[in-house]
Amino acid sequence: MVKRRERSGLGRGLSALMADIETPATTSADATPRTPRDTRRVPIDRIRPNPDQPRRSFAEGALQELAASIREKGVIQPLIVRPDPAKAENFQIVAGERRWRAAQLAQLHDLPVIIRDFDDTEVLEVAIIENIQRADLNALEEAQGYRQLIDRFGHTQDQLAQAMGKSRSHIANLMRLLALPDPIQDMLRNGDLTAGHARALLTADDPLALARKAVAEGWSVRDVEKHAKSKASTESTTRIRATVGRGTDKDADTLALEGDLSATLGMPVSIDHDTASGAGRVSIRYADLAALDDLIARLSRG
Repeated sequence: MVKRRERSGLGRGLSALMADIETPATTSADATPRTPRDTRRVPIDRIRPNPDQPRRSFAEGALQELAASIREKGVIQPLIVRPDPAKAENFQIVAGERRWRAAQLAQLHDLPVIIRDFDDTEVLEVAIIENIQRADLNALEEAQGYRQLIDRFGHTQDQLAQAMGKSRSHIANLMRLLALPDPIQDMLRNGDLTAGHARALLTADDPLALARKAVAEGWSVRDVEKHAKSKASTESTTRIRATVGRGTDKDADTLALEGDLSATLGMPVSIDHDTASGAGRVSIRYADLAALDDLIARLSRG
């Protein structure tokens, strides 16, 4: 049985690795990227891709555009590589396979690289982080990247937020999209729905039916939110009537207010009001930490 190596905190697993795959800093004078001091040039035929790279598809058009840029300006940001475990004189790509592929199209003979002694786990971790940082990543792909970092390496949402420069609520809200039915996730991947549409569908009783209608009729995010809340409001009214039938001591105004708040927040709300003192308590039930983050974000926005 292989024993897993212990790592303290994030260790090299995230925050330290991030420094290697960030875009190099720029000078204030001419905004030209500075080359890291430990960069060296390696013949391109001694560089190999990582067979476990999570990203499998590289758009040909985008590669050709990058190749054209490389012909004109060269490779500005070095690749991160490690000694190839299968062949000592070669190097395996940790981050930068897209640049390597484009450089081949541009017929370059060597590339700038930074050599790091990463193990297999760290290589996979960096590859996932690099994919998350891609500008063309859609919301679902980004969420899946965060899920991989949490499931494979045990990082928390707080740790990811700090290391990636994102808010915890941003990460939590994106990861909630992974709970949507597969057909809705396909609509999101294909661009039929935006992340805003998908978040609004999370509170719907039948998100798939609502999603199909939204796509067919070209609804805006606001339209989806309105229909999702309308459904929640109807269900809340039904619950209120059932409660009244059981002989609750809450007046109709309080019950109606509970229903309105429940519909707005998409979460069960209970109001306990003391008519004698005028004081009371509002209770909101949430299903998980992601729902709590969503609630906090809504309250913060006023």
